[in-house]
Amino acid sequence: MIDETNQQVDEKNRWRMETPGHDGWQRTARPDDPDRYLMISADCHVNEPSKLWWERIDEKFRNRLPHIEVDAKGDQWMVVEGYQRSRVRKVSKDDAPKGGEDRLRGNAGRDPLDRIRDHARDGIDAEIVFPNKGLAMFATQDAEFGAEQCRVWNDWAWETYGPYNDFMSPMAAIMTADLNLALTEIKRVAKIGFRGLTLPCKPVWGAHDARHPNYNLPIFDPLWALIQDCDLPITFHVSTGRDPRAARSDGGAVINYTAHSLSPTIEPVASLCASGVIERFPKLRFAAIESGIGWVPWALTAMDEAYRKHHLWAFPKLKHLPSDYFRSNGAASFQEDPAGLQLAESFNLVDNFLWANDYPHAEGTWPHSAEAIEREMGHLNETQRAKILGLNAARIFKFDVNLLLKRRQPSRAAAH
Repeated sequence: MIDETNQQVDEKNRWRMETPGHDGWQRTARPDDPDRYLMISADCHVNEPSKLWWERIDEKFRNRLPHIEVDAKGDQWMVVEGYQRSRVRKVSKDDAPKGGEDRLRGNAGRDPLDRIRDHARDGIDAEIVFPNKGLAMFATQDAEFGAEQCRVWNDWAWETYGPYNDFMSPMAAIMTADLNLALTEIKRVAKIGFRGLTLPCKPVWGAHDARHPNYNLPIFDPLWALIQDCDLPITFHVSTGRDPRAARSDGGAVINYTAHSLSPTIEPVASLCASGVIERFPKLRFAAIESGIGWVPWALTAMDEAYRKHHLWAFPKLKHLPSDYFRSNGAASFQEDPAGLQLAESFNLVDNFLWANDYPHAEGTWPHSAEAIEREMGHLNETQRAKILGLNAARIFKFDVNLLLKRRQPSRAAAH
């Protein structure tokens, strides 16, 4: 099967092209619609060079970087500090990519010009760029090791995408297990010109330990003060607080994705909303990334319920309910989430939801984002769709909307 861009669509991806259409919409998300909605993907990824950290990191850390080991039986194991060892699965002939979109996803996204072409295919005006392999940078309790990996990512990401920062914006990675290291790197990347920061979902990697500091504690106030002064939004990407690959064998991929990757992103959100952080630093902007949005109405309700009903233990006493701080300062991104979108208006969260195509990951919507949007956003009105598809992200990450719209002109786009 061939789509309108003459790219092969694998049989397993054919469902992505299903759509009820867009009858009654004043504008669409279609790439060929010159008046389409402003489309900002709040979550995209880059396939970093395989030797990036090996070539750039201090030699004393090199043998601790992710690598493959072969056991006595000849089986290959991926070894990542902070993760359980995982067997490198041999892909069968039936499962191996055969040249269509699955293969494109595996190789896409490193070169800026390739990204521009791929996003034009999907109608994207701007993107927020996160690591791919580099999400494992936070998977250590050695703050110096983690901070050094973050520095490597930050330098390479800015060298590669900094010239395109008006519409292709990498997030600077900050290791927060050591406050002084974090403050130093934030000052550095803010001066460089990064549009935002990405912090791990927990400051100290691993299973819950009450002895570890967390973002709700006042010891992190210097961090929030600096970030507020720098006027940079905070992102918390899934799978950056503890090992997301906790389940093995039957159902493991589904269990890990839902229970060990997506849901832990609630923790940093609750930490900021329930602890008084936003009262002390009212200009902070934060977003849970790739977490979906269906959980947000439930989590806000649960936080308010706990604050009211557990009033004997709920400290500090806040001026507003925890949910109010999310609505005023927080956000969450999704690829496809019909449950969350159905609740967006009734729970007053239209201003807090950020759409993303998650390019080039399989759980994303690229390159059939328009169809996914039509499947799930028909019940929203024009203003609501416009906010969720791009205007909310433009506000949080401070994109120049007029500049993005000018880039749609063929001559200007070709020059960039």
